[in-house]
Amino acid sequence: MTGLYSKHLENRKKAVFRNILLTFVLIFLALVTLFPIFYMIMSSFGPAVATSGDTRSIFPKRWTLDSYRAFFNFSPHSLRWIGNSFIVSICTVLGNVVFASMAGYAFAKINFKGSKWLFGLMLVAMMIPYQVTQVPLYILISNKLKMTNTYAAMILPGIVTSYNIFLSKQFFQSIPTPLLESAKLDGCTQMGIFTRIVLPLSKTVLAVMAINTFMSTWNTFFWPFLVTSRDSMFTIQVGLKTFKFANETLFAPMMAGATLSALPMFILFFALQKYFLEGVTVGAVKG
Repeated sequence: MTGLYSKHLENRKKAVFRNILLTFVLIFLALVTLFPIFYMIMSSFGPAVATSGDTRSIFPKRWTLDSYRAFFNFSPHSLRWIGNSFIVSICTVLGNVVFASMAGYAFAKINFKGSKWLFGLMLVAMMIPYQVTQVPLYILISNKLKMTNTYAAMILPGIVTSYNIFLSKQFFQSIPTPLLESAKLDGCTQMGIFTRIVLPLSKTVLAVMAINTFMSTWNTFFWPFLVTSRDSMFTIQVGLKTFKFANETLFAPMMAGATLSALPMFILFFALQKYFLEGVTVGAVKG
């Protein structure tokens, strides 16, 4: 008995040591991950002067809100940049929620000729890197459609994504087919089944699609940078690049703008945290 107790005590000590070690590792990784955000916020409270790389510090030497005032005074369109980001992000979210859910329902519950081939083609499109399609897409938007410096140029390429179609299709497959068949026998149309039965049961996947799409659209830089050249049409991410010049950078005002651009993401995460967690597994289990 004494030997078993000693072995149990030794195993317990090892388990405690592993837990302590794991805790320190996780704390270290969390600090490494959060440090850029901390540095951005601290830098935004510095004086609104041009700085070079060797004059920056983690904590500002003088705490002030001048950088936030400088951000809004830097350009007459500074406030509009934030508005443009909201317009593009919200329209893209609405497009994906509507069109991706409809396409996902069609792939999951409607048998039509060529559905498997079309869905496979969509999966192939998901494997193509985003950067590969930028050149032909820019030529189409710029030369053929003449849509540069418009909201449509920033919204239409992302109005529906293959990933959201795939996500909604996987979720809709878990909805019992007999439930939909009984509604059809009662005289309900496909659109009626979709709007009255499927959508009310799909609030989780729709919320996950909306959150992920808003985050990716709000944070995107490359595509809005390609299709906009007028200051009034910049999104906040593109507008921040105007604070960097050839030989100097308005660092603190740029960090103030970056902090303001990150604020909606903070609010979105803390307000809808449960949907972020559900988004990890939604559509993963086939019912």
